[in-house]
Amino acid sequence: MELTMDRQRELEALCLRFRREVLTAIHKAQSGHPGGSLSVCEILTLLYQHRMHIPAPDDPDRDRLVLCKGHAAPMLYRNLIEKGFLPADCMDTLRQLGSPLQGHPTNHTPGIDMPSGPLGIGLAAAQGMAIGLKLNGSPARVYAVLGDGELDEGAVWEAAASAPKFALDNLCAVVDYNKVQLDGTTDEIMPLRDLEAKWQAFGWHVIRVNGHDLRALNRAFDAAEASRGVPTVLIADTVKGKGVSFMEGQAGWHGKAIDKDSYAKAMAELGGAI
Repeated sequence: MELTMDRQRELEALCLRFRREVLTAIHKAQSGHPGGSLSVCEILTLLYQHRMHIPAPDDPDRDRLVLCKGHAAPMLYRNLIEKGFLPADCMDTLRQLGSPLQGHPTNHTPGIDMPSGPLGIGLAAAQGMAIGLKLNGSPARVYAVLGDGELDEGAVWEAAASAPKFALDNLCAVVDYNKVQLDGTTDEIMPLRDLEAKWQAFGWHVIRVNGHDLRALNRAFDAAEASRGVPTVLIADTVKGKGVSFMEGQAGWHGKAIDKDSYAKAMAELGGAI
């Protein structure tokens, strides 16, 4: 799918605005996960605002996305708002009682295809969707966005082992490989070792890509769409807390309330008013 320079600049401007508005919502809620929301920004924004076919949240031939790392929900919600599935002012209600924007996605929110709280279950759910779409002869594609810490879960690898058996070339997994999880780096908690070789050994088409480079990501998704007979995984190298210098690469910002001073510093770096 073509990505013109003008469109790329539009998407880059959206990503900058989404980062500001997501941090604003988390700051107002005094609860949430800034680090992983920022690292997945370009991935979700490119998919929702440029690539995925979603004419309506209930269209049977819509592309599906499962945010397996459900704690990054604020960035997903901001993209759903931009699609027109939710009112713009509901970002102000993040994590409040009665809000459609809960801490993790639920099926009560328009545009959510799969609730995602416990890590490890999303890839299997996405695989089931992909099988169902193939059986129905649908041209739709399914995307599963996983966290790298989530790869510690054995259920991920059960799904990874079975997806190639069913020749699910309509399934694309994306690993938000920011290399930092809740309590430290992935190397400290549970080394993932050669992640490309691991997925290849399970029979997947593997693409390594800069997860913050919209043009490189777009080419990678093109290659995934062109692949036949096997599912594809994009190992997207990202930075936890991308865009805010004091959050970048810091496990402490995995799920931390943003205080007044930190919020002011983040907005200054992102060019936003407070």
